Amino acid sequence: MYLVAVDAAKCEGCEECANNCPVTVFDMKDGKAVAERAGDCEGCQTCTSVCSSGAVTLTEM
Repeated sequence: MYLVAVDAAKCEGCEECANNCPVTVFDMKDGKAVAERAGDCEGCQTCTSVCSSGAVTLTEM
């Protein structure tokens, strides 16, 4: 199981995490990414690799 989180203060709203996540964990709200379906995360780390601001973190539980 993985815990994915977005630091809203760092998020630049580029939508890269939302556009590249293979299991659509992210939604965009008020110009920021939100991990609405964090429980669906498979740990592929695509979101962390495409996030240029370092706003997305992924932790194995």
